[in-house]
Amino acid sequence: MHEREGKLSEKRLDLVRGLGAWASAAIVVGTMIGTGIFLKPAEMAREGRSVSVVFAAWIVGAILSIFGAFSFAELGSMIPEAGGEYAYLRRGFGPVYGFIFGWMHSIVGRPSSLASISAGMMRFLSFLLPVIAVPLCTVHISIPGLTGWIKPYDFVFTWAQPLAVVWLLIMTGINYLGVRLGGAVQVFLTTIKITSVVIVIGVAFFAPASAQTGGPQPFWPAAGMGAGAIFSAFLAALAAALWAYDGWEDLNLVGSEVENPQKNFPRALVGGVGFVAVIYLLFTWACLNVLPFETVAASQHIASDVVAHIKGATAASWITFAMVISALGSMNSSVLSGARVGYAMARDGIFFKIVGGIHPKFRTPSRSLIFQGVLASLMALTGTFEELTNLFIFAAWIFYASAVVALFRMRKTEPDLPRPYRCWGYPWVPGIFVAGALALTINIWIDRPGRSSIGLLLILAGLPFYRRWSRWHSVHGDVERV
Repeated sequence: MHEREGKLSEKRLDLVRGLGAWASAAIVVGTMIGTGIFLKPAEMAREGRSVSVVFAAWIVGAILSIFGAFSFAELGSMIPEAGGEYAYLRRGFGPVYGFIFGWMHSIVGRPSSLASISAGMMRFLSFLLPVIAVPLCTVHISIPGLTGWIKPYDFVFTWAQPLAVVWLLIMTGINYLGVRLGGAVQVFLTTIKITSVVIVIGVAFFAPASAQTGGPQPFWPAAGMGAGAIFSAFLAALAAALWAYDGWEDLNLVGSEVENPQKNFPRALVGGVGFVAVIYLLFTWACLNVLPFETVAASQHIASDVVAHIKGATAASWITFAMVISALGSMNSSVLSGARVGYAMARDGIFFKIVGGIHPKFRTPSRSLIFQGVLASLMALTGTFEELTNLFIFAAWIFYASAVVALFRMRKTEPDLPRPYRCWGYPWVPGIFVAGALALTINIWIDRPGRSSIGLLLILAGLPFYRRWSRWHSVHGDVERV
């Protein structure tokens, strides 16, 4: 028995450390700068209702993300394994906690995130090709007896949904062929998207005075708004900002493939979040410098509207094409990092066996990539961008906070564990991050109780599977699951 186990362990293939410093930073920056910066500023203006609230949401969102990056940098350098939060929660609290995260991430979290990114990319593409957004059929959906809790809605099917699936499959195929190829593509796409955002900022900065019809009005909240209403508006704007910032933790999901993780983790995480925060603040200033606040709040393609206002429709078309490339870059980095969680769980014998294994030639989690791509494609066909986005944010920030709580626990339970990077400002920095994450999730729960309840039910639905796999694992052992 032991001889057989030894032979299987020798044949077992591991992921290769093929992500260098630039590819690691590109994953962080490339995932964060995607659909969010082009879709969320308008929502933030609508929710915040004043320039000061919008900028406060961007700044607080950046601080929370940087504090989270500091915390995750210690976790990533301390436990540089595939799976990110799965590995941290598993080690900090036990296998079941790691499983709950991995289940939500693999079944709902990452597929819904990819579906949202692809839906956002199709929204950009419909600006260039309006036929994509033409409805092919509409289905009215309502649940009798629950209309007061879950509002009825019309499901509209257009060409955008199947086209989103096509791009998801293309990105899955690229990452199937190797992590170095996926990393190289990410560096290229990240360069394009940063350049496009900088162009919008530059166009607004050098716009002639006659084109600068924006300004800081209304800078402060309306006089009639009470403190409670202002705080509620701020939290709503903050939730939108955190979707735009989301992605800073993705590098931790490919921890076992990062070269020199002790140095590259803190550099890529903290440096990447700080860089993106500056870009977002400048981009928002550029929009408000050119367009009135009300126009920004009503815009569906804010970058295109800014460029069209100054340079005309042709230039707006080019910048919209760059927005499509930006979304494509986010999709690529999300595909690259997301499939590693399912692979890590299947490797440990607590997930679907078909998801496990490394491709013998390309050294990628090929079957996990296919599994993730199929689920994301099914969700993309629904076309429910807002519902998927809200569901992802609610679930994701629960586990971001849980992972940082695991950091506190391991500081006590494993004080001698090598920590090449120690979180700056401990315990205050990770403590503030956990408090902010809890406030965000509670606010989303109060604001959207139906969708939040669905998210929690989906998380708990994984527990029966865990019990079944755990019993199988205890009877058969690890050998047949390798």
